[in-house]
Amino acid sequence: MPTYTVTVANLSLSPQQKSQIAEAITAAHNAQTGAPRFFAQVLFSAANKDDHFVGGRANTAPQVYVHGLVREGRSIEIKQALMSQMLEEIAHIVDITAEDVWIYLQDIPATQMIEFGRFLPAPGDEAEWEKGCLQESGPA
Repeated sequence: MPTYTVTVANLSLSPQQKSQIAEAITAAHNAQTGAPRFFAQVLFSAANKDDHFVGGRANTAPQVYVHGLVREGRSIEIKQALMSQMLEEIAHIVDITAEDVWIYLQDIPATQMIEFGRFLPAPGDEAEWEKGCLQESGPA
């Protein structure tokens, strides 16, 4: 499951903005990677005043940082399309410039991730993995 941590500095997000950003990240991840929407999770945090520095100096500009932990195995083109889609949406939702949204993606091997009690599948093997999860849990 991709985990995206959204940290804001020098601004406060409303519950509606958080919801919109979470939806934008989820939609972008699904559209660009093909991974099921339920895989994506988004966490929010805020840097306290005077806790954010750039170049050794306190930053006073409103900024949004997105750190995404994603399964390795996707092309540079897919990852850049994913980041570009998120960038455009987040800048629009928060009403800041694209220069004030920083996004980092970090690849992790699926063999080093456990969710729902199971190691994650390689990209493209989600349907088989999901079927296995349903069989293990039995009828609802």
